[in-house]
Amino acid sequence: MTDTKIIELALQAMTIAAKLGAPILLTSLVVGFAVSLFQSVTQIQESTLSFVPKAAAIGAALVLAGNWMLHEMVAYTEQLYAQIPDLINGA
Repeated sequence: MTDTKIIELALQAMTIAAKLGAPILLTSLVVGFAVSLFQSVTQIQESTLSFVPKAAAIGAALVLAGNWMLHEMVAYTEQLYAQIPDLINGA
């Protein structure tokens, strides 16, 4: 296995990790910002207020994007398993 192939595999792994984490992280970011803005406007300084909306929004994001995330991970895993003979023979 060459250095180039190792870097390519690492890049693919980081790309799929970013794609799978994006829906949850972006949802959390948007909801956290909205709750923070609401707290600033109303001057409510309750630290636990942001937990329930974030948890509900992340749950909704998982319901909406979960199927796509699962298909992406399965496709990546199948692609990775298909590359095993080439990785072994290329060494």
